Amino acid sequence: DADILVERFRPGTMERWGLGYDALSHINPRLVMVRVSGFGQDGPYKERAGFGTLAEAMSGFAAMTGQPDGPPTLPPLALADSVAALFGLSAAMFAVYHRDVVGAGAGQEIDVSLYEPLFFVLGAQPLWWDQLRYLPERRGNRSAGGGPRNLYQCADEKWVAVSASAPSIAIRILRLIGGEALAADPRFATPEARAANGDELDALVADWIRQRPQGAVIREFAKAEAAIGPVYTTAELLEDPQVKARQSVISVQDPDLGPIRMQGVFPRLSGTPGRVRFPGATRPGEHNHEVYVRQLGISEQ
Repeated sequence: DADILVERFRPGTMERWGLGYDALSHINPRLVMVRVSGFGQDGPYKERAGFGTLAEAMSGFAAMTGQPDGPPTLPPLALADSVAALFGLSAAMFAVYHRDVVGAGAGQEIDVSLYEPLFFVLGAQPLWWDQLRYLPERRGNRSAGGGPRNLYQCADEKWVAVSASAPSIAIRILRLIGGEALAADPRFATPEARAANGDELDALVADWIRQRPQGAVIREFAKAEAAIGPVYTTAELLEDPQVKARQSVISVQDPDLGPIRMQGVFPRLSGTPGRVRFPGATRPGEHNHEVYVRQLGISEQ
């Protein structure tokens, strides 16, 4: 009677146990089965052990990440796993919608690899290579779209993130740090010119920011309607007024620890807002009675 089954064993494992999709869908034709693996359910790599690190390397992410004179760089978190999880989630909901709302009546099998979702979010790189033989270079924190886009240190040793993806924002930043003369400088007049003169532009922005504390920098940028944000640790993020106003971090009662803080439910739905009912199981066998007795009908003995 389950709607969705999620499994993440190496391909072929469930089939060896007699629990492949063919067997389970015969029992429950409405079942949606989400299968997450390193390289997918078919192909020459399907039986290889796969972890997010391999996907981050294979997808092209690591090759384009890092400083220009440095090595390929991996993310310091489970990025590929998280992106694959979101793709699996959306696909499962599409399948349930197709089953129940479109009216197909039957579930389906969903094949999620770890490397393909991350490869997808990297954008038009296959097209760039196919048509232009172009591969993105490692740029550190800079952008190929012109800039300025980087992390800059303030006078109080704190850091800020600046992004001028839109030309109008770039002009506002130039006007803020150097007046109309700098805003009209042909070296920085277009995204292409700003990209070509990135070192000079970065130096000008860095010098202006380095002379002011973080709070003053953010206020001046905000006044100029230029995009900027602080570089936070988690400790700093938890105290931010925007985070508090939106309840991005909430307090949940834990049976062992008492009140604990954790992320809220994102995104926020107006009609069916989510909530955290409990922080997770903390004791071995905590849900044995609920699962074995109430759901599976096994006797207490």
